[in-house]
Amino acid sequence: MSRRANLVVGLLTAALALAALGVAPMSAVGGGGSTAIGTQTVSATVPMPNSAHVDVEASGCDNSPGPYITLTGEIALGGLGVQLIFQNNVKGTHTHVEETSASVIVIPAGESLTIPKQPVLGGAGGNPFIWIQFTDSDGNAVSSEIFLGRCVQGLFAANADWIVPALATATVEGGSCDNTGSTITLSGELSLTGINANLIFRNNDNPVGGPHQNTQPTTVSIVLIPEGTSIEFPKQPPLGGVGGNPWIYLVFLNGAGEPVSERFLLGRCVQDF
Repeated sequence: MSRRANLVVGLLTAALALAALGVAPMSAVGGGGSTAIGTQTVSATVPMPNSAHVDVEASGCDNSPGPYITLTGEIALGGLGVQLIFQNNVKGTHTHVEETSASVIVIPAGESLTIPKQPVLGGAGGNPFIWIQFTDSDGNAVSSEIFLGRCVQGLFAANADWIVPALATATVEGGSCDNTGSTITLSGELSLTGINANLIFRNNDNPVGGPHQNTQPTTVSIVLIPEGTSIEFPKQPPLGGVGGNPWIYLVFLNGAGEPVSERFLLGRCVQDF
C-alpha cells in the first residue's frame, strides 16, 4: 500500500529591474516612451541532485505473511537558479559586445520534500533481514541496496545520494522598456521525475546466498515522490541589471551557480519575444 504525496504546483514572479546599457534610445526603434514586450517560455531537462534520509520502523516480525513496515523521511534537492544575460550585440558580429547578467536562486540548495508516513505490509514471513533501494519512477535503481537490519531490531535509518533529471520551465514576460530601464518578470516550475523505494526482505543476511537457506527475496515498492510533482519557486526581490535595448538570454543554473542548460535567446527587449 502507498500514499501519494500531493504538492502544490507553484509559480513565481521575480521582477528584474534593468538599468541603462547605452544602446539606441526607445524613440529610435519604435516611437513613444515605452514599448511592451512579449512572453517567452523555455524548458530544459536539468540534472537534479537528491539527498534522501529515511527512517524505517518494523513491527509484527513473526506475523504471516510478513511484518509491518512504516517509512518516513525527506528528500533534499540540489537547488536551481536562473540567469538572465543582457548583450548590446549578438556575438559573432564585428561590433564590440558588452554583456551583463542578473541571477536568482529560485530553489535553494537543501530545499526538502517530506516523505509522508507510509505503512507497508512486508511480503516475507518470520523475522526477515531488510534492505532498501531507491529507484526512479520507471523502476531503475538510483542507489545500491542498503542493508537496514533484521526485522526484530525494530528501528532503522538510511541515507543515499543520487542525481536524476528534472524538467525546469521558465516564462519570461516583459512589462515595459524605456531609456531609464526595463521591467521583466520571471515565473516557472520544476517538475520532478519521481522517486520510489523498494523494501527487500530476505531470510538470509547474505544477498548472494548461504548454506541450507531459502534466499528467495520478496520486494515491496513504495512511491516516495510521485512523478510530475512540481516545486514552487518563491517570489524573488528585484535584481539590478541593464537597460536600453539589449538582447536577452536565459540559462538555468545548479545550486552552485553553474550552468546546467544551453543559453536560450529570448529576443531583444523592445521586440516581442
